[in-house]
Amino acid sequence: MANPFIHVELNTTDVDKAKEFYGRLFDWKLEDTEIPRVGHYTLINRGEGTGGGIMKQMIPGASSFWLAYVEVDDITAATKKAQSLGAKVMAEVKEIADMGWLSIIVDPTGAMLGLWKTKAGADQR
Repeated sequence: MANPFIHVELNTTDVDKAKEFYGRLFDWKLEDTEIPRVGHYTLINRGEGTGGGIMKQMIPGASSFWLAYVEVDDITAATKKAQSLGAKVMAEVKEIADMGWLSIIVDPTGAMLGLWKTKAGADQR
């Protein structure tokens, strides 16, 4: 499939409560880590399926929400294309450690979506 969903991320107002809930609900194996320019991050070691993570909500006043990411071949071009089609760019392209690059857009209907470009050789948990 072209441009598959590659990652889902819970942006939560209460990381500990979310980890307790989802860890018990789905028996997920959770791994805490520090990511440069992001901070504390919890990886969801899924075994099968789309990867995921849990992090502290970074949008002031926003409630908790799940954000899906779609894999793209060229993160800069995809972000610009989305903008040309009417999307608002919420987070410009930025590098995330040795894993890849992301941007976050809001489509013309108001739905938020992450775009992701994996670095060659990066671990895709």
